Amino acid sequence: MSGSLRILVVQNHYIGFGGDDVIVANESSLLSAKGHEVSLWSVQNNDLTTLRSRIHTAVNLTYNRQSRARLSQHIAEFRPDVMHCHNLFPQITVSAYDAAAEAGIPIVQTLHDFRSVCCINGFLNRNGRVCELCVGRSPYWGAWHRCYRNSWLGSLVTAHALDRQRRARALEQHVRWFIAQSEPSRRQFIAAGLPEDRIVVKPNFTPDRGDPRACSRQGALFVGRLSPEKGLQTLVKAWEGIEFPLRILGGGPVLLSPSADLSRWISLLGHRPHAEVGPAMRQARFLVMPSEYIEGFPMVIVEAFANGLPVIASRLGAMADVIEDGVTGLHFTVGDPDDLAAKVAWAIAHCDRIAEMGSAARRVYETRYSEETNYQSLLTIYRDTISAGAESGKLAGKAASCRH
Repeated sequence: MSGSLRILVVQNHYIGFGGDDVIVANESSLLSAKGHEVSLWSVQNNDLTTLRSRIHTAVNLTYNRQSRARLSQHIAEFRPDVMHCHNLFPQITVSAYDAAAEAGIPIVQTLHDFRSVCCINGFLNRNGRVCELCVGRSPYWGAWHRCYRNSWLGSLVTAHALDRQRRARALEQHVRWFIAQSEPSRRQFIAAGLPEDRIVVKPNFTPDRGDPRACSRQGALFVGRLSPEKGLQTLVKAWEGIEFPLRILGGGPVLLSPSADLSRWISLLGHRPHAEVGPAMRQARFLVMPSEYIEGFPMVIVEAFANGLPVIASRLGAMADVIEDGVTGLHFTVGDPDDLAAKVAWAIAHCDRIAEMGSAARRVYETRYSEETNYQSLLTIYRDTISAGAESGKLAGKAASCRH
């Protein structure tokens, strides 16, 4: 198979511009630049502003027939070679798979979070601790613990929808290739029952903005959503005895305000456009990632490496796998502010070693997380998916002929 492809990208955007949205934008731009025709079909959670719209979404959480109808119309108009799904929760649902299957379009699904594993919140985290209670088990355990926004009703509705989807084996029946973003996350999906032979690891990437090593660097940086699972409380507590600038970029439900009991060395900059993240990284000496949940493959790591920025991160999941301790950053014990403070103190005292780690991080980016490497991996997945879909169509046609 050669030539350009017609690729339909399906995405349910959460409120704000999250990591999965960055991935969708990066991949779509890359594919378009390589001569492929890309169409993004998406919905926005920002549209859920009324009680009626929220009730409608909750009622249709298992299967949204209206989304299927709209997507089917778009498929008929665009006529894609392959459909690449990203986030389908909560408005699109697995109805997207049926819309594609009805038109004979093969499907690729990127697994951004662990919602098919940790069925309620997708974080593998409960009360600030790693939780695998629902891995391979009933999602109603998550409802019992009110894992969805600490709501009995919301957790029960979500558990019911995901239990129905799991029993119907919607993902296994329709998706040709699943894309996991790291080897640790791939193992989690296999443990949860997804087919091992159809899960491929394809890391994230970010465009190359040029060699950053000549930049002057000062201070530490945190970039991300201000939510409990991101480890903000651990970060703030670790900084109580540190006299070194820390800039925090991000917004979210954890309310950190200038009037809060924070170290005078911490600057709260709030949410910033994604275009400002790269320049902030080029000015920092190191990035801090105190996350307390198992992330698939945080985009912030790729962006840090591209900008020659080493990362001090929790020894957990993809963070422990991607960041090589003592080479491209440092690991610390999850949720331990004293250990984090010790690693930060070491980084401050060993400026030359941290600079070397930043250079090593940049080399890793150039080797593993560049645009060209990602493009070749993505193209291989698409072509294999299309070929397998064509073969399945031939077999289905032969079977139908035998029945007549």
